[in-house]
Amino acid sequence: MTAVANFSKSQSDDANALTGRLKKVLKTLLVQPGLLLASIVIVVILSWAIVPDVLAPYDPLRAETQDALQPPSLAHPFGTDEVGRDLFSRVVHGTGLSLLTTVVAVVIGLIGGSLLGAVAGYVGGALDTTIMRIIDVLLSIPLLLMAMALVTAIGFGPVQLSVAVGIALIGVTARVMRAETMRVSKSLFIDAERSVGASTGYILLRHILPNAMGPVLVLSIIEFGQAILTIAALSFLGFGTPPPTPEWGQLVASGQGYIASSWWMVTLPGLVIALFVVSVNRVAREFERRD
Repeated sequence: MTAVANFSKSQSDDANALTGRLKKVLKTLLVQPGLLLASIVIVVILSWAIVPDVLAPYDPLRAETQDALQPPSLAHPFGTDEVGRDLFSRVVHGTGLSLLTTVVAVVIGLIGGSLLGAVAGYVGGALDTTIMRIIDVLLSIPLLLMAMALVTAIGFGPVQLSVAVGIALIGVTARVMRAETMRVSKSLFIDAERSVGASTGYILLRHILPNAMGPVLVLSIIEFGQAILTIAALSFLGFGTPPPTPEWGQLVASGQGYIASSWWMVTLPGLVIALFVVSVNRVAREFERRD
């Protein structure tokens, strides 16, 4: 009976703690309308990526030439493109590929930068100097130019785009992780681990990385918005997914020839990109403030 009572009490405490956290989140959203609006935008656009077939009213690849270049209306909220495809449906279906490419790029940058920064900050010496000089070279080249050079070398397509942008993101992550590693490595519990003969790999994986990841994860959220813009720009230039597969940057590129007469083909997909990036950055700033 005592065990059952303790288990029930534990469940009740967990439920109360979760309720308290939810109330705190709701209170924060209500007192910060900008954060609430940003959160709504993110949820809506993520739902496009998760269930595009449910939310898109038309087949994104089906052409209806008689409806070509129709302006926004109730039937076509974003209008139609040059061959009569519903632009809103194409934006919705292009969300999944755009976000997946971005997520893979950010993960590559996060893993690569975290490992390099942790090793450089913990080991120090000549290895630290060598790694950081390489990172300095990466940081000296603008992100878009670095990604463009890399994707030109390894080939075009969404996978290559993710790898190129991911490598270009490694530099900033590595610098932050190095600084956090040097801070954590001075802690008493790290000295205690060294005194009992723990290996460098064990200390890095078991203690350094978990305790240094907070600021790096917040940075990754900020880099997510930057990665979206970079991938959209590269897709706009023709380095991403070829038509007719919808993708945010490619949709903007396909409408540039009609911008004088059919403004919606460029403006509305571009507005979706801008709103999502601004919303992600707003939420990232909130995480940064609380970190």
